[in-house]
Amino acid sequence: MSWLRPLIATGLLLCTMPAQSAEERSKLTMDSGRPLTPEQQAVEFDHADLRFRVIPDDKRLEGDATLTFLARSPVSRLVVDLDQQLAIGRIEIDGDVLPASAWRNPEGQLSIDLPRTLAAGESVRTRIVYAGQPREAKRAPWDGAFVWSKAPSGEPWIATSVQGEGCDLFWPCIDHPTGEPKVVEQHITVPAPLVAAGNGVLVGMQESDGWRTWHWKARSPNTYAVALNIGPYEELKGEYRSRFGNTIPLHFWHLKGREAQARGLFEEFPLALDFFEQTIGPYPFADEKMGVVETPHLGMEHQTINAYGNDYVKDEYGYDWLLHHEFAHEWFGNQLTNADWDDMWLHEGFGTYVQPLYLQWLRGDMEYLANLLKMRPGIANRFPVVSGKSQVVEQAYDDKTGPGQDLYLKGAWILHALRGLIGDEAFFTSVRRLVYGRDDPAPGNFQPRLAITREYIDIVNDVTDRDYTWFFDVYVYRAALPELVAERRGNVLALRWKTPDDLPFPLPVDIRIGGLDGRVVTVPMTAGQGSVELPPGMHYTLDPHSKLLRHLPHIEAYRVDAKARAEAKAKAKAEAEKASGEE
Repeated sequence: MSWLRPLIATGLLLCTMPAQSAEERSKLTMDSGRPLTPEQQAVEFDHADLRFRVIPDDKRLEGDATLTFLARSPVSRLVVDLDQQLAIGRIEIDGDVLPASAWRNPEGQLSIDLPRTLAAGESVRTRIVYAGQPREAKRAPWDGAFVWSKAPSGEPWIATSVQGEGCDLFWPCIDHPTGEPKVVEQHITVPAPLVAAGNGVLVGMQESDGWRTWHWKARSPNTYAVALNIGPYEELKGEYRSRFGNTIPLHFWHLKGREAQARGLFEEFPLALDFFEQTIGPYPFADEKMGVVETPHLGMEHQTINAYGNDYVKDEYGYDWLLHHEFAHEWFGNQLTNADWDDMWLHEGFGTYVQPLYLQWLRGDMEYLANLLKMRPGIANRFPVVSGKSQVVEQAYDDKTGPGQDLYLKGAWILHALRGLIGDEAFFTSVRRLVYGRDDPAPGNFQPRLAITREYIDIVNDVTDRDYTWFFDVYVYRAALPELVAERRGNVLALRWKTPDDLPFPLPVDIRIGGLDGRVVTVPMTAGQGSVELPPGMHYTLDPHSKLLRHLPHIEAYRVDAKARAEAKAKAKAEAEKASGEE
């Protein structure tokens, strides 16, 4: 958050979606990532100049958006997404005001008739003036929209977080992962002396008549990564000298009175950058900044201005996992963006796996494996990580309709298993190529890119010069985990993989024969089967180094017991509250 679900004491993750009534939802608005209309496919989104006046006392937003599109093919109508809750006052095309009859906004999909058909290669500048009370989040970031809050010192503290519902909650956009504008400028007007921290680079700030206007400019931001963050902020600044020879500006906007805690977190910035640049590749937005802003919600990967609301808490591994996870999305989400929400594990699975990787880089193998083990009971296996068909965001994130938290946890474990299978050199080369589109990224020689899961499979196959499609067919495109069946037959231990739909699965298996000092044998598992000599009475250990992701009965038993205990606790609490009310 991405849409990060906090760990609970058991190591499971919360994965609940707040209920909303039909009256509160316009389906087109609240769904993000629906298929593009023909008109949206016919244009490139060149530039968005977004002017916002945020009025905290009224919880009101006044917007003035100028959008520039380039026609890929002839088009006579523009279609963008904008929440109906924001009333449109005027629309202009290339400076000329359109009559109200020339546009309509049913269900939050704004359709604008052009005065003439655009030919391929022509540009059009569309101005949309709108205002209203934007939707208010009930439980951000899981329930996205505006957060109208107060800082501890009493001033307004405001944030947007719209990954689940989309950019159209507060600005007219193409609400789809492929709808990134090439450039976004924000002019954010707020009551003085509030600060508006934004995406990209600060162009300037002007103050007049009790209002401040902050001007920010960013290149190719992910649509849901455009954000408003407003509050009584103070700023920490620094620089990081990259191993690639460039210098990266560091900025952290924190609330007044929290400088001591903020400085402690700020000190983690260079270490995180060094890890990512050494392990994955150059920071994608080094010419803008590494930016973090303290928010009244948990967090979100807003490009170059990551939202942070973890209250400066370090976990048992001694670092701030939230900062690290959201920062990971600068690579897996903002530099690399999934082309469809069905491929969201490319954001969340990779973004989650780099937390144990960081611990391995920082402190060694024990914390790497401990972190992965903590994730393991949370894997639900109810839906495939990737369905193979286009989805909107909530279909993927809601564990009642899609993989939900498996995007994070199972995704991370899939990558762990892949790394064990193909080795570090091939694994990290494949990740680098996925993120940058090349094996030799350096500042200035790559651009933000879109990808789908099938492209990553092709990359792995190309890097290894072998066909590992079978690996992804089982782990990614099927819900159930493979089961490793082991049977003693005289002096032989026979092994076979039992897979959903009896799919091929020649994943090698390590066996330790004997006690803790026993020898380790790798069984090739050609055609999904294999064997190893095992004297009668000899102890053996399957997968002694925990390389495999497989069905484990004790994990499933734990999940069933944990669920029953949680349900019993909730029932007892409800009954106690009912009894207390009756008294």
